[in-house]
Amino acid sequence: MSVPVSALPARVLRALLLGCAALIVAGLFGIASASHASAAPTPTPVTTAASVSTRTVTPDGPTTPAAPTAPATPTAPTSGGAPTINLGGKPSTSISIIMLLTIVSVAPSLLLLMTSFTKIFVVLSITRNALGLTSVPPNQVLAGLSLFISAFVMGPVFAKVNSSGIQPYLSGKKTQQVAFHDGIAPLQTFMLQHTRSEEIALMLRAGKLPNPAHPSDIGLGTLIPAFVLSELRSAMIIGFVVYIPFLIIDMVVSSSLMSLGMMMLPPVSVSLPFKLLLFVLVDGWGLVVNALITSYNTG
Repeated sequence: MSVPVSALPARVLRALLLGCAALIVAGLFGIASASHASAAPTPTPVTTAASVSTRTVTPDGPTTPAAPTAPATPTAPTSGGAPTINLGGKPSTSISIIMLLTIVSVAPSLLLLMTSFTKIFVVLSITRNALGLTSVPPNQVLAGLSLFISAFVMGPVFAKVNSSGIQPYLSGKKTQQVAFHDGIAPLQTFMLQHTRSEEIALMLRAGKLPNPAHPSDIGLGTLIPAFVLSELRSAMIIGFVVYIPFLIIDMVVSSSLMSLGMMMLPPVSVSLPFKLLLFVLVDGWGLVVNALITSYNTG
């Protein structure tokens, strides 16, 4: 038989409410305790100094030092190792290569100042200007022609330089100083034969140097500029002779145009064909080259 709630006494009703509240609080507390226990990290065991086992290290006794060993005897370098400098006899390959590179680097200066190249190139350039041609033949052609003519003129001199200086040094028969002295002697003789005494005296006075007792005693620093000055003087003289016939043609053409009243017509454009025709008929290039070569014949 069910009893309505309103019929229960107030004391019993309060006891039931308090019991339900206690059960709810106990359940909530149990759930919170379980979740806290699962989220807390597992504590790691702490190792104390007492738990660590100590180890005593016993130092070793002093060791006896080893006796020093004798130095090894150096062995001779093999042919496949690094290049070495030969102090005597035949020069090594490295020294020969260095000398070759040095000669190649200073070859233009030697070619311009100690051979006939300067004179030949200046004369050919003056001949081109006398014809009234500014760029024909071009400078490359004139330089190449001057180079080969210089090689033809200086051939005997270069042969003496090679036989008396270069080859004996390469074969180890002469030292560097002796080979240079013997090799430069033919070039020095060539320059002395084609240098005027006035230019040599000019350089000696300019440098305040005493007069040498013998022409071979003149240093290269004095002889080379004196030789270049003499070459330029000879080239100007040859250029003057070459200019004269072309100058006469220009004067004749200019006078003819003035007499005909053609003052507006440039005389150069009219005289150029006549100068070219004259130069070809007399074989001008052959005459100029022959004059240059024969000017170096010393008998």
